[in-house]
Amino acid sequence: MVADRYRGLEFSIYSGAFVFGIVMSALGAILPELFATIGFQKADAGGLFLAMNATMLASSVLFGPVCDRFGFRGPLLVSTLLIAGAFGALAGAGRYGSLMVSLGALGFGGGALNGGTNALLNDINPARRQAALNRLGVFFGCGALFMPFLIGLLLAAAGMRALLFSLAGLTFVPFALFLTSRFPAAKHVSGFSSREVGAVLGDPLLFLFGFLLFFQSGNEFTMGGWTSTHLAQSLGFSTRAASFALTGYWAAMMIGRLAVSKWGGRIASSSLVLGSALVALPSCLGLSFTGRPWMASVTVALAGLGFAAIFPTTLAQAGARFERYSGTAFSLIFGMALSGGMSAPWLAGRLTQQHGTAAAFWVTSFGSASILVLQLVIGRMLRMRLPVAEPV
Repeated sequence: MVADRYRGLEFSIYSGAFVFGIVMSALGAILPELFATIGFQKADAGGLFLAMNATMLASSVLFGPVCDRFGFRGPLLVSTLLIAGAFGALAGAGRYGSLMVSLGALGFGGGALNGGTNALLNDINPARRQAALNRLGVFFGCGALFMPFLIGLLLAAAGMRALLFSLAGLTFVPFALFLTSRFPAAKHVSGFSSREVGAVLGDPLLFLFGFLLFFQSGNEFTMGGWTSTHLAQSLGFSTRAASFALTGYWAAMMIGRLAVSKWGGRIASSSLVLGSALVALPSCLGLSFTGRPWMASVTVALAGLGFAAIFPTTLAQAGARFERYSGTAFSLIFGMALSGGMSAPWLAGRLTQQHGTAAAFWVTSFGSASILVLQLVIGRMLRMRLPVAEPV
C-alpha cells in the first residue's frame, strides 16, 4: 500500500494519466475538423502524427534522468503546463505550420507526463507496483475514451475552439495537484554515479523489458488503428458497428487492468504476462483468419483483455529490478516502447497494401508470440536472481 503521506500524490498521478489519455487520442479525434477548417491534404496528416510522436519519443527518453537527479515535481509541472499551452495553441492554430508546432509541444509534454507518472507511482508503491500501475492504465484508458466522447457530445453545440480551450483548462487540475502534493525527495541530489548508471544501462534485463514493450506498444497501436478498417472493409461491418467493436476492445482492456489492480497481486508478475500473451496470441490469429463477423467481434474483445495487463505488469517488474534508477530505466523502456508503437502500424500498413487488411494482425500475432518468448527468458533470469550488473 502507498504510504499515507503520499495518498494525495497518488490521486494527482491518476489525474495526470487521465490527461495523457486525452493527449494520446487528441489528434485522431480532432483530425476531421482540422481537415474542414484548415484545409490541408490528407497526405499531410502523416506529418502531424510524425511531429507529435517524434517529440513524445524525445521527452520519453529525457524525462527519467532528470527525474532521478532533480525529483519528479518540476518535470511534471512543466509537462502539464506545456500540454495546457499546446491545447490553447491548437485552439488558435490557423495554418499547417502552427499545427505542427502545437502538436510537437503536445507530444513533448505528453511523453514526459506519461513517463513521469508511471515512474513516480512505481516509486511510491514498492509493495504493490503491479496493482498500482494497472490501475494507472485504467485512468489512461478513461482519458483516451473521454476525448472522442466529448467531441461527439459537444462539438456541434460548442465548437472545436471552445472544446480545446476547455481541455487546456482541464490540464490545470493535475498541475494544481502536483503543485500542492507532497513528493518524495530526489534520489540522486548529489549527482549521478556514472558507474551505477552504466551498470543499469548495461543490464541485459533492461533491454529485454524494453523489447517486450516494443512489441506490446506495437500491438496496442496496431489493434487500435486497424481494427475498424478491417472490420468495415473485409467483414462488411457498418461504420457504427465497427466503432462499437473497437469500443469493446478498449473496454475489455480497461476491465482487465481494473481486475488486475484488485486481484492481480495473487498472481506472480511473470505468470500474469505469460497468461495474458497466451490469450492475446490466439485472439490475434483468429482475427487474421476468421470470416465470421460475430467471431471477429469476440476476438477483438479477447485481444483487448489479453493486452490489458502486459504493459503495466512489465513496468512493475522493471521497477522492482531498477529501484535506484527507476526514472532512467523507464526512460529507455518507454523510448523503445514508443518506437514499437510508431513502427508496427507502419509495417501493418505496408502489409495490408499487399495482402489485405487481415495482414495487419499478422503483426500483432508476431508481437504476441515475441512477448511470450521474451517473458519466458525474463522469468528464467529473474528466478536465477541475477543481480543488477556490477559497474566495471
